[in-house]
Amino acid sequence: MPTVRQIRFALAKTSLRKPLVWSRHRGLTEHDAFVGAYPRSGSTWLRFMLVEILGGESSAFTTVNHAVPDVGYHRGTAAILPGAGRLIKTHEPYQREYKKAIYLVRDPRDVVLSEYAYQKALGLAGNDFDVYLGRFLRGEVNPFGSWIRHVSSWIEAMDAGKVNGVLVRFEDLRRDSENALAELIGFLGVPMNREKIREAVANNSLEKMKDKEKKNPQRASAKGRFVRSGSVGGWREQFTQAQIELVQERAGKVLERLGYPGVEALERELA
Repeated sequence: MPTVRQIRFALAKTSLRKPLVWSRHRGLTEHDAFVGAYPRSGSTWLRFMLVEILGGESSAFTTVNHAVPDVGYHRGTAAILPGAGRLIKTHEPYQREYKKAIYLVRDPRDVVLSEYAYQKALGLAGNDFDVYLGRFLRGEVNPFGSWIRHVSSWIEAMDAGKVNGVLVRFEDLRRDSENALAELIGFLGVPMNREKIREAVANNSLEKMKDKEKKNPQRASAKGRFVRSGSVGGWREQFTQAQIELVQERAGKVLERLGYPGVEALERELA
């Protein structure tokens, strides 16, 4: 018999969700900015660091969810940006209400491994990763559609000037956190403070993020660990050749646009 979580998960992927999405996007202003990302792309980590830089206080799950809430929970949230703007998180594909946004993108091969591990722990995914990968590429594993369409919607909106946006790759944020964050802070129009940025990076290392999750009562009791390995390129050790080729077939153009290695680049590395 399906659990309540499984029933809610299934309903979230039906047309019943459309009016809910509409409702969640009410009460926004032109001064609000968004942190957008496909699930499991690192937006929680990014929000933790931004909260410390912008708010000047140590971040925790409760404080971050209040300071940079999910869209739909933004009413009453304090403004932390110039012009009385709020910073709001969204996992939605681009919506016309988004006028200014940071979009965080991560290699989909790492995204799907993280999403699979998380959903499997929650009883929302089976044991066959090949089946799950196909469903991921078709946009069937969560309410936000496929990674390909999600990323493309944001890129196309930025290219068309519909949103004043900056795209940052998770891999670049991991590799050079300080400079990547400095760029994002400048984009948000907030005065630069390098010391605050360095402190925020140090305070939100992978191990410290895991400790913060353990200390949060709601997260500590959850079955699936939300903070996982945060790996970059972990898929290289886990994907079969057939899985690599399948992702290339479906997402090759987007991978190339974002500078992620495709099959040809991988073959050159091994040559």
